[in-house]
Amino acid sequence: MGLLSFLRGNAPFLLAGALLSFTSSFGQTFFISIFAGEIMESFSLSDGEWGLIYTVGTTISAITMVWAGALTDRYRVRALANVVGPGLSLACLGMALLAGPVALVFVIFALRLCGQGLFSHLSIVAMARWFVGRRGLALSISSMGFALGQAVLPVVFAAGLVWFSWRWLWVGAAVVVLGALPVLARLLRAERTPQAAADATPSAGMDNRHWTRGELLRHPLFWFSVPLLLGPPAWGTALFFQQVHFATVKGWALVDYLALMPVFTAVSIAATFASGALIDRFGTARLMVFYMLPFAIGFFILWQAEGLVMAALGLAVFGIGTGAQATLPGSYWAEFFGTRHIGSIKAMAGAIMVFGSAIGPGITGWMIDTGLTFEDQLPWISVYFCLAALSISAGVAAAQRRLPGAA
Repeated sequence: MGLLSFLRGNAPFLLAGALLSFTSSFGQTFFISIFAGEIMESFSLSDGEWGLIYTVGTTISAITMVWAGALTDRYRVRALANVVGPGLSLACLGMALLAGPVALVFVIFALRLCGQGLFSHLSIVAMARWFVGRRGLALSISSMGFALGQAVLPVVFAAGLVWFSWRWLWVGAAVVVLGALPVLARLLRAERTPQAAADATPSAGMDNRHWTRGELLRHPLFWFSVPLLLGPPAWGTALFFQQVHFATVKGWALVDYLALMPVFTAVSIAATFASGALIDRFGTARLMVFYMLPFAIGFFILWQAEGLVMAALGLAVFGIGTGAQATLPGSYWAEFFGTRHIGSIKAMAGAIMVFGSAIGPGITGWMIDTGLTFEDQLPWISVYFCLAALSISAGVAAAQRRLPGAA
């Protein structure tokens, strides 16, 4: 099937995946952090207290994801979106109506679970299950919703702060989430049940089997993958969470540093489609070995950067890893462990990634409070990614010979 025929024949499902990933933006760090200053001022929170609240709420959402994410193996995406969507909308309204810092913990939990956790999960699981031969391309296209949200929403809502109260902007976010639901319902009118999709387009994993989550947890490859799962969300989230502090330490005007974000976004979009094409051609086994390296190099360059040109280069290299992150993990689980139980498997992986996004801001914020600036932490973060690359390389080297069709 040619590219245009593929796009025409699968447009509703691809657009649904993109809309799901776009809607997840309202629970992502890059969106919530827009209002960090207003939130801390409203409730007299220090940087450390705000970071602790964010870490606790996100950690609880990661634990909940283990159970909630597995529901994608039993229910249609459309049905789950009709539950998760109102939940995310209510969480946005909760942020608008906040009365104190205790309630903020629960609101952060709901935003992170419904937004970053479940809406992202629904998009990735749907693409991994519905597509086999063009799985990489499907994941690339669906992830463009997230890229669009990251490129547009911070600009729009940051500009809105000039004219509106931050609380009213969260009301606007709630309205946008609700508005997405009837569009999703229309796009997914012909959606099949998860089990029917798995039976119609089976894609077995190692040993030509469909692995359960329990079997996944007993397999060494999963544990070799844990550093890879934790790293990008932990330290990537920290990079955005600490961007005000980072720019100050470097001596850059925040507005000048933020002006580099389109470079990061453009490179990550290009890397998303490039990695998707490489997945469809070579599979994930060869690519996972290199997946961590752009993160390691990008953070090292940012550590060494003395001017904005070098910072732009560091963000661009970091963007390569971020673009690959949109496609590689989702396809990786399907390729090595099969698609029949991909919802529960991806839920476990997603929970670890959400937990990573919880501890990153907490760890880096605590270290800043002890006197180690985020700039000084960057070389150690780079070393972490190198070790994660060695870990996944060892795991994949032992497991790929068990893939269907392996010599």
